[in-house]
Amino acid sequence: MTVPVVAVTGCTGAVGGAVARLLAEAGASQRLLARAPDRAPALPGAEVRAADYADPRSCAAALAGVELLFMVSAHESADRVEQHRAFIDAAARAGVRHVVYTSFHAAGPQAEFTLARDHGATEEHLRGSGLDWTFLRDSFYLDLAPHLVGEDSVIRGPAGQGRYAPVARADVARCAAAVLQDPQAHRGRTYELTGRESLTMAEVAATIGAVTGTDVRFHDETVTEAYASRAVYGAPDWQLDAWVSTYTSIASGEQDLVSSDVRDLTGRASLTLAELLAAGR
Repeated sequence: MTVPVVAVTGCTGAVGGAVARLLAEAGASQRLLARAPDRAPALPGAEVRAADYADPRSCAAALAGVELLFMVSAHESADRVEQHRAFIDAAARAGVRHVVYTSFHAAGPQAEFTLARDHGATEEHLRGSGLDWTFLRDSFYLDLAPHLVGEDSVIRGPAGQGRYAPVARADVARCAAAVLQDPQAHRGRTYELTGRESLTMAEVAATIGAVTGTDVRFHDETVTEAYASRAVYGAPDWQLDAWVSTYTSIASGEQDLVSSDVRDLTGRASLTLAELLAAGR
C-alpha cells in the first residue's frame, strides 16, 4: 500500500515534533508546516513550509498537493474555533482528503472543561467538511501533572475526589504516527487516548511526592477560591474559565475513563505517572 505524503502541523511543539520524528524514522515523506519555519526540525524526507492557522492563504499554499494532514489543535485563544474552521476550509480547497485531528476527551458543546467545547466544534466542522477524518481524543497531558504543583508544594483546584486518566504526550505521538502510516484503516474512527490508570488529584500529589522525595499534597479549593487564586495573573475570562474547569471537569466525573486505545494502536501500554517521572520525561 502506498502511503501519501503527510503534512504535519505543530512540528515545533512537543506532540507535532514527536510525530514528525517518528514518521521520519519510519521513512515517511512529510511536509512540515510551521509559523516559524526556521524552528522546524531538520528531518530526512521532510520539506518545510510556512503556514499560520490565522492566515488561510498561507495554509492553502502550504498544503497544495497534500492528501493526508495531521492537524494539531491551535494554541489556546478566544478565536481558536474560528482559526480551526478557516484552516480546515483551506485544507479542503488545497485538495486534502483526510485529516487526523488532536481533539480532547468528552469534546462537545456540553463539556464541563470549556476548551473541550472548542474541540467539539472543530470535530463538527470536520464532519461537515466532506473530508475524511480521524479524531484522537487526548486526555489531559500526563507531562503537565508536575507543573500543577505550586511553589509551596501544593496542588490547588476544585477537583474533589474526581478521577482522570492523563496521557503522556509521547503516547499520543506514537498513536498519531501509527494512524498516519495506515490512514485508510482509521477513517471515521474516534480514539480515546488515556493513561492506563485513573487518579485523584490527591493520588497525583502523592505519586509526585514519592518519586521526587518531596512532600506534595492536594488542596481541594472551592470554585470561588479557584477563581480568586488565579485572578492575580490578569488572564482573560475565557482563560480563567479553562483553568478552573480543568479541575471541575475532573470533579464531575467527566474525565474518569481508562481506554485501551493506546495499546490497541501501538501494541504498547500507555505510561503511568510514576513511570514518566522516573524516566525524567
